[in-house]
Amino acid sequence: MAANLFLLAVLTITTFSLAIASDPSPLQDFCVGVKMSPVFVNGLVCEDPKLAKPEDFFFAGLNKPGNTSNPLGSMVTPVAAGQLPGLNTLGISLARIDFEPYGLNPPHTHPRATEILTVLEGSLYVGFVTSNPGNRLFAKVLRKGDVFVFPQGLVHFQLNSGEGDAVAIAALSSQNPGVITVANAVFGAKPPILDDVLAKARLSWTRRRWIGSRLSSGWTTIRTVPFASRCRDFLSVAYVYLNKQMCAPACVISL
Repeated sequence: MAANLFLLAVLTITTFSLAIASDPSPLQDFCVGVKMSPVFVNGLVCEDPKLAKPEDFFFAGLNKPGNTSNPLGSMVTPVAAGQLPGLNTLGISLARIDFEPYGLNPPHTHPRATEILTVLEGSLYVGFVTSNPGNRLFAKVLRKGDVFVFPQGLVHFQLNSGEGDAVAIAALSSQNPGVITVANAVFGAKPPILDDVLAKARLSWTRRRWIGSRLSSGWTTIRTVPFASRCRDFLSVAYVYLNKQMCAPACVISL
């Protein structure tokens, strides 16, 4: 009987631990973040609450358009714990995204947050891709007042599909959502990822897509052609090289 009770207690504790395996709830009214603290913690160190002031909970400037004069034609103005110290530990942040005509917020992920986006002006083609092996694309054209959600950690994007400027507001479920822009991470890594790695990854994807398209067209046999294979190898290396050349001027922070 005692053993059964002990096992039940362990299972209860384990279940409870799993249920709270995310950012913990605040244990005080607020925790104004200290950016330059020598102490390293998961997040920002709290300032003494007695020293808090209204400015710690205030941010001005979302009424001003971001500068979209860059290769992508978009600009993100974030309001996270780094810009608004009072957001620290509160599990929420905000961003304004400006687009020039056909501007792009390139494919990226937020490892620590779900994003919900609403269009204020213009129209946007937005979407996200599910994880392996499905890699399904969920995409839609949004117009003024429309809302779309991007699940945490999934690759997503926004493209201005109109001929005029577009503006959107995004809310995220973390005070520090993080951002990984796919092209920057793959082709702009420091130190760089070996070209052989990138070429083989690209070639593997190309072959799978080519084989899949042939099978869907009714092919029952796929013959290996050495020369064609070498051509695909060459094209994959060229693809990697060109992407690396284009990444440098196009590395723009996205959120």
